[in-house]
Amino acid sequence: MSNGLFSGQLRNIFIEETDDGLELMEQGLLQLDAGTGDSDVVNSVFRAAHSIKGGGGTFGLTPMVQLTHHAESLLDQIRLGTRSWSSEIGSALLSAIDELRSMLETVRNGSDAPPQPSSELLARLESLTDAAFGAAPNSEPSPSPKVEVATEKQFHIDFSPHADLMATGNDPLLLLRELQRLGSVHVTCCDERLPPMELLDPRDCHLTWTVRLSTISTVEDVQEVFAWVEDECDLEIREEPAVDAAPPAPDAEAPVAETPATAPAAGAAPAPVQPPKDASAASNEPSRPKKTSGDPGSIRVGIEKVDALVDMVGELVITQSMLSQLSRESDASRLEALRAGVQQLERNTRELQEGVMRMRMLPIGVVFARLPRLVRDLGRQLGKDVELITTGETTELDKTVLEKISDPLVHLVRNSVDHGIEGADRRQTLGKPARGTVEITASHRGGAVLIEIRDDGGGIDVERLRAKAVERGLIAPSDELERAALLDLIFHPGLSTAEAVSDISGRGVGMDVVRRNIRELGGSIEVNSTPGEGTRLTIRLPLTLAILDGQLFRLGAQTYVLPLVSVIESLVPHTTRLSALGAGAEVYRLRDSFIPLLRLSKLYGLPGDARRLEDGLLIVTESPQGPVGLFVDELLGQQQVVIKSMETNFGRVDGVAGATILGNGSVALIADVPSLTRLHGVSPSRAPNGAQHCAA
Repeated sequence: MSNGLFSGQLRNIFIEETDDGLELMEQGLLQLDAGTGDSDVVNSVFRAAHSIKGGGGTFGLTPMVQLTHHAESLLDQIRLGTRSWSSEIGSALLSAIDELRSMLETVRNGSDAPPQPSSELLARLESLTDAAFGAAPNSEPSPSPKVEVATEKQFHIDFSPHADLMATGNDPLLLLRELQRLGSVHVTCCDERLPPMELLDPRDCHLTWTVRLSTISTVEDVQEVFAWVEDECDLEIREEPAVDAAPPAPDAEAPVAETPATAPAAGAAPAPVQPPKDASAASNEPSRPKKTSGDPGSIRVGIEKVDALVDMVGELVITQSMLSQLSRESDASRLEALRAGVQQLERNTRELQEGVMRMRMLPIGVVFARLPRLVRDLGRQLGKDVELITTGETTELDKTVLEKISDPLVHLVRNSVDHGIEGADRRQTLGKPARGTVEITASHRGGAVLIEIRDDGGGIDVERLRAKAVERGLIAPSDELERAALLDLIFHPGLSTAEAVSDISGRGVGMDVVRRNIRELGGSIEVNSTPGEGTRLTIRLPLTLAILDGQLFRLGAQTYVLPLVSVIESLVPHTTRLSALGAGAEVYRLRDSFIPLLRLSKLYGLPGDARRLEDGLLIVTESPQGPVGLFVDELLGQQQVVIKSMETNFGRVDGVAGATILGNGSVALIADVPSLTRLHGVSPSRAPNGAQHCAA
């Protein structure tokens, strides 16, 4: 726009609000399409569409207004009961949302002129809208079914902008023009607040307006016009009797005066809406516009601001660690006050850190919301009836983790629908329900989040997978691989068991990327499948990538950190409980089970001090394959550490999740237990059952 109104912060607010509105519309339409929606859902979808149209109109985005108006008209007929819901309507409205998202993307990229909506889509929406007229039950034909003069409502609006309204990028003139879209308006301007010329600041707003609006729209529609400026103005909206409404058309042989206004002729439109019973209350208590989206008790914070705050908290944690170490090394008799101060600093640091981390936490339902549309469209494309079930939507993850896990989840769900779920005929032949099920659950497990994707399809044919691997030269025909190792082959680049390549899948591209992306987050993914019953994929992710509670340990002269949430216990090991497996692997008997033993000094290539088990310590930790024992020289204590990425300035290092700065200024590497178990070749089959069998 040439006047520069639609720029900077205002553009970002519009984009965020429209994103939210489109998301709300899509979720509601999917509920209606599945038969689980009701009139409240229809109304919420309609209000979201109206808000998007109003925002687009305010900033002159005519293509968005045009398309949203057509969708809004169709939704209005549905909520008024003159049009019944159908899958055809659902598909058309979802297509409109897709096109609106495309338009919004051009706005996000800096354009003030989105592309024109598809003429084919507009014609499709118009056709569905026109089909509603004359179809309402128990209605008589009318020569002009679209005329609803007698249902008009009269609104009295007092609009008093605050002086700084225009400083926020809003323009009263645009709001008044938006009211014209709702109906007939009569505007009166009041200049009582206008100061003398010598005191006039042209940047301030001094005028107020009184508006009389005749419209068939609801009070909520009128409130939506002012939703953008609800905190920058004093606003009163009250509905009045529609005294100016046109009476029903008189009979040809009867004079108009003989038709009482209180007794309309048969077949006439309903009487005008009457004012509230308590008229004085309605006039004295202004009607404030409602927020269109979001929790009224929440605010939007730019992620760059949160990241800066996280960095500051990280420096505070390092300082606290330094002071803690200083207090331990100093004369306690002279520095008792210092110790007390350090303890207070530690408490404050922990509270601040937890508060900042909560700011970055978002429910995983934000990602889950993308999946119902995906399953619906993909199922129809493949001719499959698939139901998506999601649980644990309130499970929270760090925003960075959430953003990076979105694409892997989408790919895994696509695979479940495409490769996992059989067609309806095949399922019925096997004695299964015709409708397949994909279920996604999320839950907290210790200091991690567990995400499971399950389907009740045909499962993975491991023999076919093995044949494909032999064909590709990944394994030799004589190789004897256990089931877990065979299933792990699906993550190999370019390996696919699909019988035909399609535009959906079948090229073997994606599963390796999924695992790589998950590993980059410090997580892991496992696959388990039962022929004829389905497949389960389990993803384990860290809650956050910023700060963690760590267990410090020593290997030779080097200090390492282990995430405290993964530590089960520590103990002094005994050689009598050690057993050897083939290829140099070792297991340790821990009470009634055997666990793999990893000598970290050997894996990291360091000259460890402890040669015999009795000279070191064993840290029992959780891993995707089960409990694992890490043999180290010495435990050094516990403290919070700030995670610094290795990949940003160096590169990925197997067995290392990142680095941190300790209180004495030295750098310590953070051990990556899942990566270490993979480096050591630990698999579920080797721990603990395989070890116990070998020891016997």
